[in-house]
Amino acid sequence: WLAPGIIDLGVFATDKPAFHFGGITRAALMPDNGPLDGAGLVERAAKGGKPDLWVHPLAAATKRLEGKELAEIGLMKQAGARAIATGRTRIADSGVMRRVLSYAASLGLVTIIHAEDEGLTAGAVATDGEMATRLGLASAPAIAEAIAIARDLALVEETGAPVHFRQVTTARGLDLIRAAKAKGLPVLCGITPAHLLLSDTAIGDFRTFARLSPPLRSEDDRHACLAAIADGTIDILASGHDPRGPEDKRLPFAEALPGMAGAETLLALGLGLVRDGHISPGRLFELLAGTPACLLGVDAGALAVGKQADLILVDEGTPWQVDAKKMAAWAGNTPFDGMPVQGRATMMWKGGLRIR
Repeated sequence: WLAPGIIDLGVFATDKPAFHFGGITRAALMPDNGPLDGAGLVERAAKGGKPDLWVHPLAAATKRLEGKELAEIGLMKQAGARAIATGRTRIADSGVMRRVLSYAASLGLVTIIHAEDEGLTAGAVATDGEMATRLGLASAPAIAEAIAIARDLALVEETGAPVHFRQVTTARGLDLIRAAKAKGLPVLCGITPAHLLLSDTAIGDFRTFARLSPPLRSEDDRHACLAAIADGTIDILASGHDPRGPEDKRLPFAEALPGMAGAETLLALGLGLVRDGHISPGRLFELLAGTPACLLGVDAGALAVGKQADLILVDEGTPWQVDAKKMAAWAGNTPFDGMPVQGRATMMWKGGLRIR
């Protein structure tokens, strides 16, 4: 297939070898590493992919991502920021969050939100349930997600500000998103393949490659996520690419940092959703490219006259096996290590120029 290049919304590193392997032509960079809370930092980050990758920085919503003072959002937009984000955590202060939403909306920017209530998740490394209990891990109730979403939806209803919940991973969270969309609120939400294909059983034997944020959920929540991607509740499928080396992962589970190297497996796992009948090929590329392009306001994400010629050639049937030791990424911390998959990008074009 000839398809639009993938626009990966919410990566934590500019990891070009991994992006090229995965068919990703544009990457929206989270503001955490830096953090990206000033115009100069945003401008520098935007140049980080040249010449063969578009990098779209997501500006920090608050100074130093501390959730207290608004960052220079207007100046960062002028420097190239395509949206703003709260980073790996949410803004606990509702007054600050209201100001962030109102100001971002006045500038025509979407606010990208991490949805977990820190009062419930502080110190937790897993979701409450049988697996966390058996392993003796500090855990938090899955409702922490819905509580965070509910507050921010109330602020969206008041301000009219557009938002994107970067990862919604529970049935109750998804029900809130459905209800908000039914009311006509300007709300999008996303997910990574991990929360569609894995449950908290994957952390058995204290497997740190499956230590993610938000943590893996119950099997019931996983099935709710599959239903939500099938019925259109979920708008964006992203890799959450966050490569972590041995110094971060070869530790006791509770001390290991969360994150997965997801860029190389995003396309193949998405094609698996097509083969399993959850979504159509057209819907897959809306999730991977079309909707992310609209959110970022970039002229790409579709095979159409006048769009940027960011393209990939997809061989949807090629079988291969995920191998953490052979990944192109900076680190091979994938929870899918050893999984047989099918499909990969065999050629890529950026702005009409072949780059692979």
